[in-house]
Amino acid sequence: MQYRRLGEAGMRVSEISIGGWLTIGGTEDEASSRAIITTAIDHGINFIDVADVYARGESEHFIGQIIKDYRRQDLVISSKVYWPMSDNINDRGLSRKHLMESIDNSLKRLGMDYLDIYYCHRYDPETPVEEVVRAMDDIIRAGKVIYWGTSVWTAEQITSAVEVAEARNAYRPQVEQPRYNMLDRHIEPDVIPTCKHYGIGLTVWSPLAQGILTGKYNQGIPEGSRGAETNWLKGELSEANVQRVRKLTEIAQGLGITVGQLALAWILRRPEISSVITGATSPRHVEGNVKASEVKLSSDVTEEIERILGDEAEM
Repeated sequence: MQYRRLGEAGMRVSEISIGGWLTIGGTEDEASSRAIITTAIDHGINFIDVADVYARGESEHFIGQIIKDYRRQDLVISSKVYWPMSDNINDRGLSRKHLMESIDNSLKRLGMDYLDIYYCHRYDPETPVEEVVRAMDDIIRAGKVIYWGTSVWTAEQITSAVEVAEARNAYRPQVEQPRYNMLDRHIEPDVIPTCKHYGIGLTVWSPLAQGILTGKYNQGIPEGSRGAETNWLKGELSEANVQRVRKLTEIAQGLGITVGQLALAWILRRPEISSVITGATSPRHVEGNVKASEVKLSSDVTEEIERILGDEAEM
């Protein structure tokens, strides 16, 4: 496993990380979740990503129970805040009230004293950026969080938060967590350059496009799969994308790796990426993802990938 700095911060995270979205505490029970997390840590993954809203808090609870078997300082744990956790009108968004209450609730579910990273899960147009920055600064100074970050914020929104923080001598966001993969490259024109300019790390989610880039849909949509049951994912399963993945699969086979490992290695070719957040439903999936850390793509291979992806991938 290779480790990268969180932008220009000193902390290092495994370039392959494990996330709790949909799986830990969701599709996977505690025994399965334990096997997944244990395998990840045993293979050098030190970064575990979760959010309060994942499985309505159960993901945080499961992860907290599982990592009790390890030294806290050996791990990098992140969570997020924004989405509603109840019907309470203030139990949502990025108001100071919600941030202050949510960090305590997340720490309680996780059974720990601090988070390494705390993300604003989305941008909140109803809360001034100044309020968000000041609240996050206070949370850090209280020792409850080491770094704060953003998730799915635009370049302009990230810049605004940095400028407000610098003007007030407050801690600024140190990491952005966007969606990024071979089929969704919308962050390349502005978010990646903005983060690079400010020394902000990028921890990206959906690196396999919810399974499309594993090749599982190359021969059609399996019954009971996410592609069959999730309407928004069906929209990404265009014939053009399936054709791209078939061609990418041929490249991967020529390299002796899976197309999923190719997709992860393609993201990691960019030094701006701090970590790729992967999901898993079994230890075998974890082991396969970890191997991508060993794959180095030649310029000839990356050029061929660009020809396959063309200009039609979402930019």
